[in-house]
Amino acid sequence: MNEFAANHPLLVVALPKIVIVLFVLLTALAYLTWFERKVVAHIQSRWGPYRVGPHGLLQPLADGVKFLFKEDPTPAGADKFVYFLAPFLSLALACTSIAVIPFGPKEFSIFGQSTSLSITNLNIGLLVLFAITSMGVYGVALAGWSSNSKYSLLGGLRSSAQMVSYELSLTMSVVGVILMAGTFNLSDIVKLQQGYHWGIVPRWNVIAAPLPQILGFFLFFTSAIAETNRSPFDLAEAEQELVGGFHTEYSSFKFAMFFMAEYSAMITVSCLATILFFGGWLSPLPDSWVWTHYIPAAAFGLAGLALVIHGVRYLTFFGRIVLPGAGVALCALAFLCTRPGIPELVQGPFWFLMKVAVFIFIYVWLRGTLPRYRYDQLMGFGWKILLPLSILNVVITSLAIVLTQR
Repeated sequence: MNEFAANHPLLVVALPKIVIVLFVLLTALAYLTWFERKVVAHIQSRWGPYRVGPHGLLQPLADGVKFLFKEDPTPAGADKFVYFLAPFLSLALACTSIAVIPFGPKEFSIFGQSTSLSITNLNIGLLVLFAITSMGVYGVALAGWSSNSKYSLLGGLRSSAQMVSYELSLTMSVVGVILMAGTFNLSDIVKLQQGYHWGIVPRWNVIAAPLPQILGFFLFFTSAIAETNRSPFDLAEAEQELVGGFHTEYSSFKFAMFFMAEYSAMITVSCLATILFFGGWLSPLPDSWVWTHYIPAAAFGLAGLALVIHGVRYLTFFGRIVLPGAGVALCALAFLCTRPGIPELVQGPFWFLMKVAVFIFIYVWLRGTLPRYRYDQLMGFGWKILLPLSILNVVITSLAIVLTQR
């Protein structure tokens, strides 16, 4: 088998990683819908999904079955090829961008072949990521144009102008990080953030010398929210004005594809913000504190115990089976994380995913609290505020680097 792996590394190493990442990503996309509905419901003092499975945990499965079997009409005057292509294009581009994201520093071996915790590690990973995400506008624009509907067309036009406009400030906002790191490789950008100020404060780019990229982070995250058409910048699908925007004429699974692409873009942006500004997989606590290596095990163990205690008192019989079972599985995972060699392996992915989860929560939090802008306010904010500030951040960062190198 080792000889076969050496002769066919693509089949033995790359393809399994692609399958695993796609499975985890698509599962996460399904449950992000549940997470968003639950968080927004609690913000607005509602229950959210709670009938289909314990705490509504099977609601994403019910939604998926509904989309698969729902009637799928095609508008009579639509350009059918482009009409069917648009949702596939949006979802494919959104999922492809996750290929260059590194999830941790440790390498592991598959049948004698050493591989990293990413699908591919490119020296120009950041450029590739921006190139892929910038093409996402085509899916939305083509969906609006091909549907032969004025509401869809207006939504597509809005989205095209919005995404192109905010793409400029999004790209310029990370130039400061690139100048400080001197590389486009995402793994190298994370590694250059290693170390601590005064032995305890992490040297993440958001607070690093020669110029903390606090302004760059806020510009990046604000532009990214607009780039992914999320509230309060979701003018491309404003229900009050455009019925449903660019996806008005879509239904069934093609309709679901647009939302899967949106959530996938949210995950990609959260991963990128974590890597560029918050140290990626690096722990916020000093590595010299040995007890911090067992934080993942403690987190899984406490979550498992909480699920078991809550599950045995749940209202339904199904919940009293599922929740304690999930709790026992988490406790088993916690025990596995204490075995020799495992704490060091899971450190990177654990902290990386925790940071990504915080940004996903902020995405949902903003949707549940902020009102939608007018379209002229949206475009004015991008061109008159974000873009000048991102250019100013580049100039100031360049000056700081030059002055510190003298």
